[in-house]
Amino acid sequence: MSKNLAQEYWKKNLKYLVILLSIWFTVSFGFGILLIDELNQIKIGGFKLGFWFAQQGSIYVFVTLIFIYIGLMNKLDKKYHSKK
Repeated sequence: MSKNLAQEYWKKNLKYLVILLSIWFTVSFGFGILLIDELNQIKIGGFKLGFWFAQQGSIYVFVTLIFIYIGLMNKLDKKYHSKK
């Protein structure tokens, strides 16, 4: 892989990481800590939504983001592997 292609690859990889980690930060810190009182006004299945995000929601989102990252990286690898 040429130096330019490698730089493009890592630039896109870092872009994906920043976006996905921003989503996770928003869900875990924002919803689980900062907005917990507002979200606790909403109940789903008998549980307060803020409590759910703090205890389980951020974990589910994190695991989902891992699978999204795997898919994005597989597509990126195929795209740049074919340009060798």
